[in-house]
Amino acid sequence: MSLKARIQEDMKLAMKARDADRLGTIRLLLSAMKQKEVDERIELDDAVVMAIIEKMLKQRKDSIEQYDAASRADLADKERAEMVVLMEYMPQRLSLEEIAAAVEAAIAAHGATVTAMGKIMADLKAQLAGRADMSEVSKLVKARLG
Repeated sequence: MSLKARIQEDMKLAMKARDADRLGTIRLLLSAMKQKEVDERIELDDAVVMAIIEKMLKQRKDSIEQYDAASRADLADKERAEMVVLMEYMPQRLSLEEIAAAVEAAIAAHGATVTAMGKIMADLKAQLAGRADMSEVSKLVKARLG
C-alpha cells in the first residue's frame, strides 16, 4: 500500500472513530498533498509525500518554539499532537551512530574538502531522506570538514 493510500485510509478510520484531532491533522496533510498535485500536475509517490510531511514537521517544530517563547502552552501542545500524528507516516529514525557512518562514507566518496560539502549533502539527503534531521546532518558534516 502506498503512503498516500495509507493516509487516505487512516482518514476514513479517524472519521469512523470520531477522532477530531487526528482527523484534522490528516486532512491538513491531504490538503498539502492535493495542493502539490494540482500545482505541479503530478501523481505523488512516497518520496514526495515524505518531503511534504518533513516540511509540515519542520513548520510545527518552529511553531512550538515560538509558542513556548510566548508562553502559549495550549497552542504548543496542539502542535505537538499534530507532530505525533505526522511522525506515524515517517520511516524509522536512524541512530546517531548510523548517521555518523553515512556521513563518513559520503565524505570518503567525495573527499574531505569544504568545497565538496554540496555534493556530500546532496548524497546524504537522497540517502537519509525522512530518516534523519538534515539540519543535524549538516552540522555533523561541517564539524567533520571544519
